Amino acid sequence: MLKIIPLGGLGEIGLNMMVFEYEDTIVIIDSGLMFPEDYMLGVDYVIPDMDYIRKNKDKVAGIILTHAHEDHIGALPYLLKVVNIPVYATGFTIGMLRRKLDEHELLSVSYLNEISPKEKLRIPPFEFEFIRVNHSVVDGVGIAISTPVGKIVHTGDFKLSDTVIPGMMTDIDTFERLGEEGVLALLSDSTNVEKDGQTISDEVIGNTLRKIISNSTGRVIVALFASNIARIQQVVNIIKSGKRKIVFNGRSIELSVKTAVSLDMLHIPEGMEIDVDQIEQYCPDEILIMTTGSQGEPMSALTRMSTGMHKQIKVEKGDTVILSSKFIPGNEKAIAKIINNLFRKGAEVIYEKVSEIHVSGHAFRDELKEMINLTMPDYFIPIHGEYRHLFHHAQLAEEVGIPKDQVLLAENGQIIEFDENGGRINGNISTNRILVDGKGIGDVGRLVLKERRILSEEGLVVVTIALDEETGFIVYGPEIASKGFVFEYETGHILEDAKCVILEIIEDISIVDPADRSEVLRTRLHRALREYFNFTMKRKPVILPFIMEI
Repeated sequence: MLKIIPLGGLGEIGLNMMVFEYEDTIVIIDSGLMFPEDYMLGVDYVIPDMDYIRKNKDKVAGIILTHAHEDHIGALPYLLKVVNIPVYATGFTIGMLRRKLDEHELLSVSYLNEISPKEKLRIPPFEFEFIRVNHSVVDGVGIAISTPVGKIVHTGDFKLSDTVIPGMMTDIDTFERLGEEGVLALLSDSTNVEKDGQTISDEVIGNTLRKIISNSTGRVIVALFASNIARIQQVVNIIKSGKRKIVFNGRSIELSVKTAVSLDMLHIPEGMEIDVDQIEQYCPDEILIMTTGSQGEPMSALTRMSTGMHKQIKVEKGDTVILSSKFIPGNEKAIAKIINNLFRKGAEVIYEKVSEIHVSGHAFRDELKEMINLTMPDYFIPIHGEYRHLFHHAQLAEEVGIPKDQVLLAENGQIIEFDENGGRINGNISTNRILVDGKGIGDVGRLVLKERRILSEEGLVVVTIALDEETGFIVYGPEIASKGFVFEYETGHILEDAKCVILEIIEDISIVDPADRSEVLRTRLHRALREYFNFTMKRKPVILPFIMEI
C-alpha cells in the first residue's frame, strides 16, 4: 500500500511538506515554512510538525525539493536536525540552500545532490523523474513518481505561460507523455484556481517595464523577490542597449544573482554591473538599482531607503520606484507605509494596483484544466492552497471529467492510500504548526500567544512588596509600575488608589498562617486589582505581584 501524507501545505499557503511512504521507505517532497499570521505576536516563522518524521526516522531515505522558494525549502534545516538524510534539488535550489544551511551550521554535514530535468532518481521502491516547470523562480521541477501501485504526478508550483529565461518553459510534452503512459493520480498546484483564463506572458510585463524605465529621467529602483531571476533578466535586457548601470543591493538578491550567473541562468553584459559605492560617480539617469523589500520587510533595503536610514542610497525627487511583485495578504499595511514614505521623499512609485508590472508564478484555471487534460489521471488530489483553493480545484477536476469519487480532497494529516483496489482517504495523523521564535522551536504555544495578545491590548502592572517575615508588616512598598496600561503622569491617581486597595488586603490577611501568607496575598492581590482596574478603567491588564519576606 502506498501512503501519501501531507504534513503541510493543504489548507494554507506555505508549510509545503509531503510524505510518500511504501512499506519501510519514506521519501519527503519539500520542507517549507510559513510567515506568521497577525495573531502570532513575536513569532519569526512557522514550520510543519515533524513528529511523524521523528517517529519514523529509520524509514526516511531522502528529501526532494521542487524549487527554491521559502515555502518549499525554509524548514529544511529543522528537518535535517531531526533526520540527516540526502537532499535532492536542482542547481539553483542547492545554491540558495547553501547559505541557509551554513547559518544553521549544517552545510558541512549535509548530503546535497544535484538533479536535473529529464533525469531519473531511483530510491527503491520509488523512481522519480524530474520535469521542468515554469514558475516565478528558475530551476523548478515537477515530479513523476513511479510506485509499485502506479505513477503519481506532482506538478510542483507551475504555470504554462512563457518566460524570458531560455530552457525554463514548462515541459508540456513530458506531462502529455506521462498521461499517455497512464497516471494513477495527479497532485496539482491550486493557488490561482479562483482566477479565470491564463497567466499573462512575461512579454506583457516586459513591455510595461520598458515604457516606465525609458520614460524615467532619474534613477530607477526596482524592488522584487530576490529569487525572481526571470524578472531580473528582463530588466537587464531592457537597459543593456542604453547607458544605465545596474546595482544589486540586499544580501538575498546578491546571493540569488551570483548563484544564477554561476549556473548560466542569468546573463549580465560585462561592465553593466557596478557596486553600490560607485553610484555617486554617475548621473541619476545612468543608474538602475535592483533591491529587495517589496513586501515591506522591516530590515529590507527598500524599507531603509524609504525611511532615510540606508547608508548609501537616499531616495530623492526624480527617482522612480517600481514594486514588481504582488501584495501578499497580510503585508498590505507594511507595503502601503513604504509607498507613502517614498512619495513623501518625492519619488514616483509604481506598483501592481496602478500598473501591470507583475505576473503570478501559479497557473490560472485554464492552465489547471490543461494540466488535467495532459496527464489524464485516474485520481485527482488538489495541493498547495487554502481549503477554498483545494475545494474549487476539486470542483474544476470534476468539470474536466474526473469522477467525483476519484477526486480526493485532503487536508494536512489525512492519509491518502493507494493499492490494487484504488485510492481513498483513510485515517489521519496529528499535525500542528510549530512556531519558531528566536532560538526557541515549538516552545511558543497558544497560552504564550494569548498572554502576548493580552499584553499588547491591556498592558502590564507590576506590584512589588517586601514584608517582615515574622510580623507580616510592610518593610518596603507597595510600589506599582505599569507598562502599556496607563500614562502615569496623567493618570497617576489610578495607581495611587490601587495602593490603598493593596494595603487593605494586607491588613485583612494578618491572621493568616505565616507559612501561607505570601501565596494568599499574591492570589488576593491579583483578584482585587483586576476587579479594581476593570471597574475604574474597563481594562484587564496582566498583573504580576512580587512579594518578598525578609
